[in-house]
Amino acid sequence: MTLKMNGFWSTGIVVALAAGLSAQTQPPPPAQAPNAAQPEKPPTFRVQVDLVTNDVIVRDDKGNFIPDLKKDEFEIFEDGVRQDITSMTVVTGGRVTNVLAAPPPPPPEGIILPPTRPRNDVSGRIFLFFVDDLHLQFHNTGRVRELFKKISKELVHDGDMFGIVSSGPSSIAVDMTYDKTRLDEAIKKIAGNELKPTDIINGPSGAEGPSEVRYRAHVAFSTVNDLLNNLESVHNRRKALIYVSDGYDFNPFQDARLGLMDPNSPFAQNEFSRSQNQMASQNSDGSNSQQTDPLVNQQKQSETFADADLARELGELTRQANRANVTMYTIDPRGLVGMGDIDEQVDPQQWNEFVRKSQDSLRVIAEETGGLAVVNQNDFSKALKRIDAETSDYYVLGYYSKNPDPTKRRRQVEVKVTRKNASAWFRKEYVLKPPPKPTSTTKK
Repeated sequence: MTLKMNGFWSTGIVVALAAGLSAQTQPPPPAQAPNAAQPEKPPTFRVQVDLVTNDVIVRDDKGNFIPDLKKDEFEIFEDGVRQDITSMTVVTGGRVTNVLAAPPPPPPEGIILPPTRPRNDVSGRIFLFFVDDLHLQFHNTGRVRELFKKISKELVHDGDMFGIVSSGPSSIAVDMTYDKTRLDEAIKKIAGNELKPTDIINGPSGAEGPSEVRYRAHVAFSTVNDLLNNLESVHNRRKALIYVSDGYDFNPFQDARLGLMDPNSPFAQNEFSRSQNQMASQNSDGSNSQQTDPLVNQQKQSETFADADLARELGELTRQANRANVTMYTIDPRGLVGMGDIDEQVDPQQWNEFVRKSQDSLRVIAEETGGLAVVNQNDFSKALKRIDAETSDYYVLGYYSKNPDPTKRRRQVEVKVTRKNASAWFRKEYVLKPPPKPTSTTKK
């Protein structure tokens, strides 16, 4: 697999993939007598069908993993239609114990494909660690490094393959590797570079709110999307992305930024916005009214869609993760978040709102991809043990969808287990990639 990490090309594990077939020329038919001519057959067009995989965790009524299920004990339904299971991988303790490889989809007629290369690396787990240093507080750098030391000791085991990428100036881009010393080297480079509340409040704002806030979030989302695109080609392995970040809020500290706070409040930091509002509300007779600058009201109105914009971008990110069958586990290294720094002088109510929204964004990323959001807690060891268990014991079931309609992009999935007292966890939907946009050529 070739990974593009933060601007670097990283060569990791090599996965046997079905190569796309270009237009092929059929061999000429044998010569026939004129009176024996047959009508020409209409051309046959085939559609490439991708293997759909789903991680399934099956536990008994006591919460223990059931490792000995057979393929015929599973039933998969897509939009209510039962599918034929073509591949099954059983993983216990992070090691593959049984592999039922999926046959490739039928090739076009007249084309002979070479035999599939045997898989020489199907053991262990795959972890990708995303260090969102653009959204990690600088004074928490030591805390973040300690968290990753715990991850190296308690989560990554021998035989696990991992890579680590950062979104910002830490400039971390470690290829997929088994060498844990590479992880230890990367930990030393981690440094938080999050905007301080004062920087956000007094910084420039665009029509949609603080421009730097959105830019940093887009950089983080773009980096993760690149990782997910490359992981999509890996099959029969559980792929976990450990997402370490303080979370996102597209509309933080709005009243303080727009100068709408009481001028006598000790938390009214943006002197420029406040003075502009006072000048706009001053009447011709020298008296002051309680009205606010209409431009400020217009700016506040335009920012009302900030939360919806964030939800839309998070939705696109989680849909891409579900297409790639990647489970994302989000970790907020701040732990139990209390009051803001005294030096920042942020209004407590606005600070609490900022923390709530940023933590909610991490919950959405994890819950929509079947993972776990580790937020507002200090016991990281307990959370890592749960992540370790969920990535160690599971099944990977694969099938080729029977639905040929490419316009049906969002598809509901249900997995049933026929064994008594067995309950299954699985990904409940996936979304097809959008069709490629047609390219137009202009004649000169």
